[in-house]
Amino acid sequence: MNWLVTGGAGYIGAHVVRALEAEGLGTVVLDDLSSGRRAFVPEGVPLVHGSILDGPLVDRTLHEYDIAGVIHVAGFKYAGVSVQQPLHTYRQNVTGTANLLAAMQERGVERIVFSSSAAVYGTPDVDLVTEDTPKSPESPYGESKLIGEWMLRDQGVATGLAHTSLRYFNVVGSGTPDVYDVSPHNLFPLVFDALLDGRTPRINGDDYPTPDGTCVRDYLHVADLAAAHVVAAKRLADDLPIEPVYNLGSGDGVSVGEIMRAVAEVTGIDFTPEIAARRPGDPARIVASGELAARDLDWRMRYSLAEMVRSAWEARRAAGGGGS
Repeated sequence: MNWLVTGGAGYIGAHVVRALEAEGLGTVVLDDLSSGRRAFVPEGVPLVHGSILDGPLVDRTLHEYDIAGVIHVAGFKYAGVSVQQPLHTYRQNVTGTANLLAAMQERGVERIVFSSSAAVYGTPDVDLVTEDTPKSPESPYGESKLIGEWMLRDQGVATGLAHTSLRYFNVVGSGTPDVYDVSPHNLFPLVFDALLDGRTPRINGDDYPTPDGTCVRDYLHVADLAAAHVVAAKRLADDLPIEPVYNLGSGDGVSVGEIMRAVAEVTGIDFTPEIAARRPGDPARIVASGELAARDLDWRMRYSLAEMVRSAWEARRAAGGGGS
């Protein structure tokens, strides 16, 4: 059985590919390399260079590589930018997913794990987010992910598609020194690039009603995230019961201030973050329960905060240079 990983040359997707390979599962990558990197794909894993917007290409890939299931990680993932580029976001995330599902239906591929997002919740008014927390996305990105979940649900009703969607927050760390987070918008790359460039990292607001005044979020190690995707895929392959959605959450969260202190300790670079104004719409705390995923997907937080930071820092430094 070969699994197709869309977006498998990206930071998260490349870790999913490695986790599949470690389980002895055949893997094929489809990626347009708009944010992914060819070097992130392990040697021996076929890389189909192209977009999920190219329906005929997706169809050929499913057929030529005898694909039995899909882990769908590809997408436009920048929530803030999506507000300025809504049509681009919907085209990549909604039209692209529709193309993928259409090709799967045509080729009889009946299993899919969808990499969704906690952005579907918007700013929840609860201390601990569960799968049943009301969905109220606040960006085209979050909306597009929720629409993706709806499409899987509706295909399940119409065709019997076996599916699950994994919602998660902030992904950090590295499970291998040759793959690291290259996003220009994520916290760890921003902090590391600042330090490597001799600049002082910045915190947006330190007057929130949290223990140290900074925002609290779920921060998940990418290797844990990848492992959960693979367990979900194996449950689908074995026709085991599976929920339509799971939150991959820590249950308690980490503050931005704690991250900054851990970065200073791990890197050995002594710094005091600059404090900037709050960003509009940033809630004080968003943390999700991972209980359902722990029950079904062997979901666990296997890494301490220091280990998350250290693995990310070592991979970033192995890449060389300052800046991104």
